[in-house]
Amino acid sequence: MNLPQHNPAQRGPIATNTGGSSLADVLERVLDKGIVIAGDISVSVAQTELLNIRIRLLISSVDKAREIGINWWENNPHWSAQAAQFDPQHQQQQLQLQAQTQTLLDQNQMLTDRIAALEAQVKPQA
Repeated sequence: MNLPQHNPAQRGPIATNTGGSSLADVLERVLDKGIVIAGDISVSVAQTELLNIRIRLLISSVDKAREIGINWWENNPHWSAQAAQFDPQHQQQQLQLQAQTQTLLDQNQMLTDRIAALEAQVKPQA
């Protein structure tokens, strides 16, 4: 059986389609339109599911996310200072921090006064 011989030198250049697209162009298109990546991972032994992971990833610009109704960062007190102002838990934490700060300031002042009094007692009188 004779197989045809292919000479790599006889082939033309490899055709590629860059179309003038750079990484910046592709990134701009992805952020403008958005892209969704979804997948499921399941680990089973003898038809018994041990682990199931559902992955959903959305890549888009902030403007596009707002346009499609995704704005969780605006209402999350950990990500937004405005949302934190209206969060009762955050307000309670702020009050606790203010009380702790005042306690530390009072203790610091008391210790400073004690050190000054002790230094005045130890100083040799001239």
